[in-house]
Amino acid sequence: MRERPLSPHLGVFRFTTSMAMSIANRITGLILSVGLLVLVWWLMAAANGPAAYAGAIRLLSHGLVQLLLAGWLLSFAYHLCNGIRHLTWDMGLGMERHEVKRSGVATLIATVVIAMAIGYLAFFARSAS
Repeated sequence: MRERPLSPHLGVFRFTTSMAMSIANRITGLILSVGLLVLVWWLMAAANGPAAYAGAIRLLSHGLVQLLLAGWLLSFAYHLCNGIRHLTWDMGLGMERHEVKRSGVATLIATVVIAMAIGYLAFFARSAS
């Protein structure tokens, strides 16, 4: 009698870095969707006059909201870098196991570098000049 395969949740598959990065890519996509709503709200406040814009800036300047914006920025950088990684896979490049691991590390490093660069330009470059 042939044994049937076990379901994935029963431990047949090992949890890998690529799986974690795939899950993170989906989560960052959801975070970006919520962030888009915040962006639209901010643009609508800007279009509705100085009083509405000042209220939006007051809320967006709050420390907790700034932390959420930093998370949104990190999500954007990760989603961008991982999307580029997936595009290379779609072209059939980087599919070997060692290349997948290397591109995963490169994605994480690029995410941090891009997020820090954009964060610096957005939050600190203005105040320095």
